[in-house]
Amino acid sequence: MKSEEFEKAYSGTLSDYVTAIAWSPTGTDLAVTSAAGEVVLWQDGNLTTLQTGKSESVDCVAFSHNGQLLAVGGQDGQVKIWRDNELIATLENSPAWVDKLAWSPHRNWLAVGLGRKVLVWDADTRETIVQLNFEASSVFGIDWRCDGQYLAIGGYRGVKVWNCQAWNDKPYILDIPTATLAIAWSPEGKFLAAGNLDQTLVVVEWNNPEPWVMRGFPGKIRQLAWSQPASSQGAPLLASCSVDGVIVWEKQTDDSLGWEARVLTNHVDVIHAIGFAPKSFLLASAGADGWICLWQDASQVSQILTGVSSGFSCLAWHPQGRILATGGDNGELIIWSK
Repeated sequence: MKSEEFEKAYSGTLSDYVTAIAWSPTGTDLAVTSAAGEVVLWQDGNLTTLQTGKSESVDCVAFSHNGQLLAVGGQDGQVKIWRDNELIATLENSPAWVDKLAWSPHRNWLAVGLGRKVLVWDADTRETIVQLNFEASSVFGIDWRCDGQYLAIGGYRGVKVWNCQAWNDKPYILDIPTATLAIAWSPEGKFLAAGNLDQTLVVVEWNNPEPWVMRGFPGKIRQLAWSQPASSQGAPLLASCSVDGVIVWEKQTDDSLGWEARVLTNHVDVIHAIGFAPKSFLLASAGADGWICLWQDASQVSQILTGVSSGFSCLAWHPQGRILATGGDNGELIIWSK
């Protein structure tokens, strides 16, 4: 093995399917949730249980911008917020099922998907700031722009983007004739991508009315990931996964040429998660085939990681990019390091 390859640094097991994992911005804590309702923190090889398993799953997890607050949401409609392992707030939203939440990148504002609405809650004042009506459907995606000024929400009929300094203003609407399943702002906030049920990918340059539409995917687009650095063409790379393939898009310098695609094929079953390592073009993909594929320069496989009894369900890169956390269908938590 090459010295720069990833090796298993930790292996543990939760009692059910790992639904979500997230690193704190400082990289000291890893939060892990399961379909049994467990919430655990991994800290330097030690697991701390914040919530034991119950009958209802916990489906989403996120740390606040400074890493001091941890929020989870799940099937019971509750959003629970911890500070330093102490439960400080519980938002009751039953019967809504909470499977999408996201913290603002600069404030302790938490956006929570509640059916056809998104609640924005201030953790400092413990008050609701605003409720945003998506109206057309349940919310399938939430993402704040890097400056915290805009909040994008995706669902049936596309994406709505609210200005966070003027909540009452009409949102910008990216109209798409199907359901948008995945949305993602680029790291510098210049582009907004929407992956859709009708096997299309739409990318809009903010303040440019003409979006790019990419077609030819084998199925619906499950997830999107942007690279932090820009390519030689001047824009970050955009990775998208559909069925068992990853398609990487590189914007051309000439706007009229749009985005050039390369298809990465190695998985033999559905890909559940993708992510670029911070500050690099190293791309990881997690599949139901039980493989984590690492793609050097987002182009060719440099390593395949295995170790789960069924498939991989999720992955998360450490902020420094030298550690990769992965979750499995049968509760496996495996952490890999260079």
